[in-house]
Amino acid sequence: MASSDIQVKELEKRASGQAFELILSPRSKESVPEFPLSPPKKKDLSLEEIQKKLEAAEERRKSHEAEVLKQLAEKREHEKEVLQKAIEENNNFSKMAEEKLTHKMEANKENREAQMAAKLERLREKDKPGRHLDARPPLLSPPLPRIPDRTSTISLQDPSGSLHTSPLQLLPQPLYRAPSRAAP
Repeated sequence: MASSDIQVKELEKRASGQAFELILSPRSKESVPEFPLSPPKKKDLSLEEIQKKLEAAEERRKSHEAEVLKQLAEKREHEKEVLQKAIEENNNFSKMAEEKLTHKMEANKENREAQMAAKLERLREKDKPGRHLDARPPLLSPPLPRIPDRTSTISLQDPSGSLHTSPLQLLPQPLYRAPSRAAP
């Protein structure tokens, strides 16, 4: 377009900008459009050219099909690897859990056996004859006399040699009483 085809008409001027109007002259019949309005007509194709195009299309189809098959094979291979890895991790986890459980059970068994051995040893110690004589408290070295029940009376001899009888309830309770032996 030539500059004579365009007219500029100013409308307003402001600090923020300027407004104007462009007036284009009508189109002349002499001007040729820069692009064709209809697509160019196709030339007639020969049989040989059609064959070549069909063969090229068949090649493209085959290569596309091969590409799709290759992608599917890669995807299946990846799925197999992921599945194999998951199975392997599951097996490792199962083995670790089994080993941990076995170790824990062995430790529990050993602890139980040790506790049972300690209990048996304590029972054997209790069943030993004369154990109650050896187990005296260290502060009471001489054995205390066995005192009959509270309602009976006892005879006491004072240093002058005379005997006195008094109720037992006047005497203090014993500090230590030997445990009676249970029958097996």
